[in-house]
Amino acid sequence: MQHHFNREQDAHLWPPLDGIQLFPDYELDGGVEIGFQSAEDQALFNEACSILFADEQNMFAATVAYALPTGSTTLVDRVADPSPNGDDGLDRIHVHFGASGKDAAAFQERMTSFAQALAGEEAILKVRLHCPDLYDNDKPAPPAPNVHHRVPAERCQLAVLELAFASPLERRKFYASEGFASVATGLGDHVAYATAFAVSGVYTYVRDRTLTLAGLRGSRPAQLIEEIGAINQVREDVRHLLLTGRIPD
Repeated sequence: MQHHFNREQDAHLWPPLDGIQLFPDYELDGGVEIGFQSAEDQALFNEACSILFADEQNMFAATVAYALPTGSTTLVDRVADPSPNGDDGLDRIHVHFGASGKDAAAFQERMTSFAQALAGEEAILKVRLHCPDLYDNDKPAPPAPNVHHRVPAERCQLAVLELAFASPLERRKFYASEGFASVATGLGDHVAYATAFAVSGVYTYVRDRTLTLAGLRGSRPAQLIEEIGAINQVREDVRHLLLTGRIPD
């Protein structure tokens, strides 16, 4: 799943909180989530991924892959489409948090309780939390040649919150509420940095180990197929042809 970020971001994606500052010199074009149902599935990916990562040098100056051996957690998801392909009209943001100390367990526990509290708020349509392992600059990842993979110390221990609101207005109203003030109280005891990124589109290529239409055809052709209602393009014989190179008997 790809999350594309918008460089034109409003000034209120995330409110200032006591004891927490912006990450210095932190700009991103997007984020990618690659998940697996089993270690065997990941092993298959690892065998083939050199083809994918060899192409990063043609698009990116820097990429960083954080390991999530126990996966991520969706605490609430009231979004209608589980496999979006583009801008779905929602106000989506990613907020990156940097730990204030070296106690990773305490940091992740605080981020988990914070995410759980946010999930109980009606204004938020989606809350998904990523708490990756400490990034090791001596073991740079992903294995993409000719691409920068090092991060500064403040970005080695991260947590990432995916949030979705119905609109920027609903987001601003929530930040101004007593509910947000209550759940955010004391967050600076464990968090030193926080920077938010506006999401311009979400693109799902695999869902439940199955290629989506975007995964099979590419995001833009899939959008066109949806927009013009090209039902002949989603028939099983077409899918079979694309996957095997053969027209079914």
